[in-house]
Amino acid sequence: MRNFNQKQDRRNFNKSLFMAGLGAVITPNSFLELNAIRRSKMKLGLVTYLWGKDWDLDTLIKNCEDAKLGGVELRVEHAHNVHTGLTMPERKEVKMKFEGSKVECLGMGTNQDYHHTDQSVLRESIEKTKEFIKLSHDIGATGVKVKPNTLPEGVSKEKTIEQIGKSLNEVAAFGAEYGQQIRVEVHGRKTQRLPVMKAIFDVADHPNATVCWNCNDEDLMDGGLKENFNLVKGRFGDTVHVRELNVGEYPYQDLMNLFVEMDYNGWILLECRTDPADRVVAMKEQHKIFKKMLKGKY
Repeated sequence: MRNFNQKQDRRNFNKSLFMAGLGAVITPNSFLELNAIRRSKMKLGLVTYLWGKDWDLDTLIKNCEDAKLGGVELRVEHAHNVHTGLTMPERKEVKMKFEGSKVECLGMGTNQDYHHTDQSVLRESIEKTKEFIKLSHDIGATGVKVKPNTLPEGVSKEKTIEQIGKSLNEVAAFGAEYGQQIRVEVHGRKTQRLPVMKAIFDVADHPNATVCWNCNDEDLMDGGLKENFNLVKGRFGDTVHVRELNVGEYPYQDLMNLFVEMDYNGWILLECRTDPADRVVAMKEQHKIFKKMLKGKY
């Protein structure tokens, strides 16, 4: 027993020396920085909203590679020409181009929504979503972005929220069959308020229906950024949309801190609004800022 205690004493003594040595060089701030680097698995990518809308697929992939953006969400009806009308050989060609690159195709950014009072329009949007799910699967991607757009006048808020939630459950179940996550952008007049999104997801309880944070001014309303973030953080999917990280008053560093704290390991996607002379240079700049924000140093 004495030998065991002696070994334990030596271990504790050595551990104390080691920790004392660390204390000499690691300040509280540097510890937080090291912890952020250790924990952060977030990656930066692009939404082809404006900066990528005019690029064909080869150019898009090359430019993302040059800027070290490892993933891309393809907006429909843009110059890269990835849409539901592609034949199966054409879909395989898209898949092969991404597989032969350093860029991951994350899926389709669609405008499908489910608030419509006209039930035939609602059904059409649901069925179109299913076609995008099939397309995303065929090109080797992982999900489809959809959104709410509004709470229509003349209909109770509760009824529309229930309709959106049930529609999301249907497309989420369909998406799960194809390995495609449904990513619901926090979007739309009235619907981009986080308490409304929380209510929608109380109905949309299928685990494959997820929230895509969208960095709206409304995120700062009601209880503020952290409270709104916490309302939906249990439902985050693989993608987050941000604007230029160094433009405007949105508290991006605070947002990144929240994602680091929860050990989020998804994609932060640039959905930029400006029109720089050289978009690739601008993408590279955003990448540098992103890296600094992960360290809490921007």
